[in-house]
Amino acid sequence: MPAWSDRAADAGPLATLVAGLAPDGARVLLAGPHDPAVRTALAHTRLTALLRGYPDAAALAGQVDRVVVAGVSGLPDDEEYDLVLAAAGLDAIESVEGPRLGWDARLRRLATAVRPGGTLLLRLDNPLGVHRLVADSPWYADRADAAWTVGGALDGDRPAGLDQLHVRLVDAGLRVDGCYAGYPRPDLTTALLATDRLSRHTDSGLFDAVLQRSCAEGFDGRFVLADPARLAVDALHAGKAAELAPCWLVLAQRGTDTPAPRSDGLPVALVCSDGTDDTVLEVVDGPQGWRWRGTAPTGRTTPATAPYASRQAAHRDPAAPDWPVPAGRLLRTLLLDGCLRRDTGLLRRLLRGYADWLSGQAEQGRLGGAVALAGAENLVVAGDRFAVLDPSWRAGDPLPVDVVLARTLWRFATELVTGGYAHPWTSTLDVAGLTVVLGGVAGRDFDRTVVDAAVETEAAVGAARRGLDAAGRADLDAHLRAVSPTDPPPGPRSYQQLHEAWRRQREENTRMAALLAWTEELLTSRERALRRTEATINLLSGSLSYRVGRLAVTPARLARRGAGAAKRRVRAALTPQQPKRTDQS
Repeated sequence: MPAWSDRAADAGPLATLVAGLAPDGARVLLAGPHDPAVRTALAHTRLTALLRGYPDAAALAGQVDRVVVAGVSGLPDDEEYDLVLAAAGLDAIESVEGPRLGWDARLRRLATAVRPGGTLLLRLDNPLGVHRLVADSPWYADRADAAWTVGGALDGDRPAGLDQLHVRLVDAGLRVDGCYAGYPRPDLTTALLATDRLSRHTDSGLFDAVLQRSCAEGFDGRFVLADPARLAVDALHAGKAAELAPCWLVLAQRGTDTPAPRSDGLPVALVCSDGTDDTVLEVVDGPQGWRWRGTAPTGRTTPATAPYASRQAAHRDPAAPDWPVPAGRLLRTLLLDGCLRRDTGLLRRLLRGYADWLSGQAEQGRLGGAVALAGAENLVVAGDRFAVLDPSWRAGDPLPVDVVLARTLWRFATELVTGGYAHPWTSTLDVAGLTVVLGGVAGRDFDRTVVDAAVETEAAVGAARRGLDAAGRADLDAHLRAVSPTDPPPGPRSYQQLHEAWRRQREENTRMAALLAWTEELLTSRERALRRTEATINLLSGSLSYRVGRLAVTPARLARRGAGAAKRRVRAALTPQQPKRTDQS
């Protein structure tokens, strides 16, 4: 295809995954376009790129060992590879300049290119993924150049689900070794989660937090029908998070008589960390359970901090990822569940337990490290025990316990009122007022001054995470202080949540209109009473009794004035006069 160029999807955690799949000197086939970070991760191997667009091949020439630009039909029959990487799917390796092979034929051709004992990594987009369910426009109405292939259930040659994909791989002579669910979008995958663990650990706080954050950040600013993060978390609790994943990454091995076992095994999850760098956090399953394992950024660099830069409110600890993953449910999910069910007893137990846990971790009334920054979305609860889920980010300076508690409650109150969640408190409370109420439920009595300090801390921490300068931090602080219950939640522009925000604004306008009408009615009634009083006074002032009373009162008033004047004259006469002093030289 001499004038066609395919757009490579963002590598995300894929580069970290493939780096451990190929040993040094292995032969690797990159089938389709891939992010440069993937090639950097495979720099220790011999790379062959299989493309269908001549511009892509010309740009890649000299960066890999060999480039084949003819689609899957141009792949030599006698070549075999230790790793065949088709992370862009099979549509990106079929050229329209030759015969159309179909999805099964392309899979069989790649399967024959895998040497015995080698691995095929294949991506398949899900036609019923979260990204399709929340899209504001239907996929079949897309008329862009990249949408000329049918990527849905209408194509009977293509597997429409994960089970069908496994059957096709087995028919092609491959054995499935592992499968990952990719979130939040096929073109932007920031989290890879093992599908078998997703189906079994439906109450995992780790998966809950990862799905919430990846979907919220992946659809930030986009118009969607419903909140993708809420849908993904609900699918997790129902055991359907793997079935509703936007895409799947399947690792399949070509069968041999003595299959080679993997030395370290596959990670449970690979997650792109938040912040300005490209650090990928892995969760591995070891003898002591799940543990975090951090990897260095791949393919990209971030600007270094100035040597005399001011101290940041938060920083990433490079040694923190080597940390066990605590078991339990996410505190945020438990609090939302208690609010939706109006279970004030559960809310009181959770919030007071959290407040007591913070007090127990404090030294001289202050908290530092990861505990100072861990909010409800980064804390897990197992019985009466609280633990930080991801300890990567740590506070620059210790913070007062009340400020840490108020910051967590303010963040939860913001999500509660802007997200339209039902809760057992009055709907006329603003975010700061609801934060104070939640503090009372937690057994702490703090005022709005503490809430203001918590919002200031939130702005400082958010600026440090995003790499903002002083002006950006000031704008963020002003934006956080201006949050009101009638605003939609930050992140994706969900039509459902926008509709709920419009309903809250309509209810607030109705309440204000009723208050204005009551005030006008009160003023009107007072004005009528005043007019009646004036009419009564005017009526009485013209009566005979009023005139007689006025004639009787006037002499007494004049006598009183005369008596007062006489008293002042007598007092002045009896006061001794002071002799005048003259100036002496």
